[in-house]
Amino acid sequence: MHRRHWAGSASASVLILFLGAATALAQSGDARDPALGIPLPEQPPLLILNTDKPAANIQPPALPEVVVSVEAAPKPTAGDAGMVTGTVAPSAQPSGGPAPLEAPSATVSTPGIDDDDPIVLDIPSVEMPPADPALVPAPKHEPLRSALPAEPLIPPPELPPVVVELPAGPTLAAEILERAPEALALPRLSERERNEILAAYQAFENRPFWIDGKGWSAAAKLLVAQLGRAGDDGLRPTDYPLPVFEASDKGSLAEADVRLSALAVLYARDARGARIDPRRLSKLITPTLYLPSATEVLSELAAVPDPGAALAAYNPPHEGYQRLKAKLAEMRQHQDDTPLVRIPAGPPLKLGMRDDRVHLIRARLGLGPSEEAVFDRSTATAVAEFQKQAGLRANGILSARTLAALGTPVTARAEQDVIAQMERWRWLPPDLGKTHIIVNVPEYQMRVVRDGKVVHHARVIVGKPDSATPIFSHKMDHVVVNPSWFVPPSILKKEFLPGLAADPNYAAKRGYVVTRGRNGAISVRQPPGERNALGWIKFMFPNDHAVYLHDTPNRRLFATERRAYSHGCVRVDNPFLLADQVLGPEWSTERLKRLIGSGERMIKLPEPLPIHLVYNTHVVGADGKLTTFADLYGFHRLVREALERRS
Repeated sequence: MHRRHWAGSASASVLILFLGAATALAQSGDARDPALGIPLPEQPPLLILNTDKPAANIQPPALPEVVVSVEAAPKPTAGDAGMVTGTVAPSAQPSGGPAPLEAPSATVSTPGIDDDDPIVLDIPSVEMPPADPALVPAPKHEPLRSALPAEPLIPPPELPPVVVELPAGPTLAAEILERAPEALALPRLSERERNEILAAYQAFENRPFWIDGKGWSAAAKLLVAQLGRAGDDGLRPTDYPLPVFEASDKGSLAEADVRLSALAVLYARDARGARIDPRRLSKLITPTLYLPSATEVLSELAAVPDPGAALAAYNPPHEGYQRLKAKLAEMRQHQDDTPLVRIPAGPPLKLGMRDDRVHLIRARLGLGPSEEAVFDRSTATAVAEFQKQAGLRANGILSARTLAALGTPVTARAEQDVIAQMERWRWLPPDLGKTHIIVNVPEYQMRVVRDGKVVHHARVIVGKPDSATPIFSHKMDHVVVNPSWFVPPSILKKEFLPGLAADPNYAAKRGYVVTRGRNGAISVRQPPGERNALGWIKFMFPNDHAVYLHDTPNRRLFATERRAYSHGCVRVDNPFLLADQVLGPEWSTERLKRLIGSGERMIKLPEPLPIHLVYNTHVVGADGKLTTFADLYGFHRLVREALERRS
């Protein structure tokens, strides 16, 4: 084929292919941009018109023209018939669009068209969407991609945060499971508490509570520090020996973690009064202890940022306790651990006995020397006085207990007294009540406390040493005006039955009514009246000891200093003033007194009122001064000795 004819045919083919592709894109209803994947705008029909001979009845659309100029070519030969050569170029291009395609030259031969005349192809421009500033065109030197929009610089979507739960410490599950029984082998830890601690670890998937990495976590260090300060609250730090572990030994770490949990449980329970069982000291000491479970302790300590402060909060929050704690710290600043005189052990000494230790005893008590080693009356009197001060039975006999007290420095003995009193504060509920009544038996005083302030106080008469007033807490719920008194079984057995056996009119002569039940049981009742043992009013809080607060017809006894005369109940001076406090303004003193003599009348309190019968022999006032009261029933001595035996 002739060279020009071959070149013209190739150019025409390229032009036909280009125009055919444009037409196909215009006719496609779902054309999409291959780079962005978005639909392309609909293309208008492509019309090729001869400018000299416009087609009849065809109106071109009002679009910008694309002018195709056809270069003049040499006259076609016979083999070149029907070929036209020219250059296709768009008449306009979209603003901001990509660079136009450079169409190759095309040679086209068309019958009836002069080769020298230019052929104008009116090709409408493609309407493109506004340019996106985020789209950057590709460099022009890439021939294929230059006609396509560049990849958009669109930031990737924000991904959701990935939450990865890391264990609280190293993986010690197997070691904790293996070493827990050994870690919980503490003498004062009951089986129930051990099981609760194991259950707590199982609920935590046997992960450590206190180990972080290869040692104590920050929270554990706070807990360890509080255990080290146990002595500040009168507890013994040696009761909570901290575990020693090897940081590189997983088994040692696991055992230390469980042991620390066990020590925290022991401390919390001791702080609430678990060191001694008060009911074993006396059947008249029956407080309700609020001992936390191991589950409760570990749940609370693990949930707070400062477990040390949470552990310390198990100690009594009461102001009386806090003052004793401050006094204990003051005493320890001036402590002297050296006894004045060391007295050897030996048999008890009584009046008139001879023993070489008498010279040491007299020196210890500040007595002058004696020619003979005789336990004479002056020595026995000095020993009795010391026993009284030490809270011991003042019988003047040098017993083993008295000898131990003589060998203890004065400051150390005073310390022990304060600690024993602090222990009795642990028997009280953590919350005494916004308004409550507190009766301090050794002090012979009753107080009504409201919002932390004493709003009423009165003298009281308490039980005799052989019929002691019990120590416990309860709630007062009603008051009885013009009460009857039913003689309790203890008095009935000791006094009335022997009297009735000797004289059938024994009770009637004293104004009592004797009734016999169907089973033959005898009850003795004293009707309301001026001579009634309960006076005109009694304050009831039903309890197992059958004791309560009440009036008394023998009011002159309130003038005495040592007021231990009752059979166990608490007699109150000016009881109608107390009624004003517990019954509220609806029941004034005048209204209550109008009921006297009109028959028994029960009045409910607006709401139950907490009442606490306590045994405080050592009290620190707001001025920091320590006041001591006589150990009326020996309860203080029992507590102190119980604590000493534990040591």
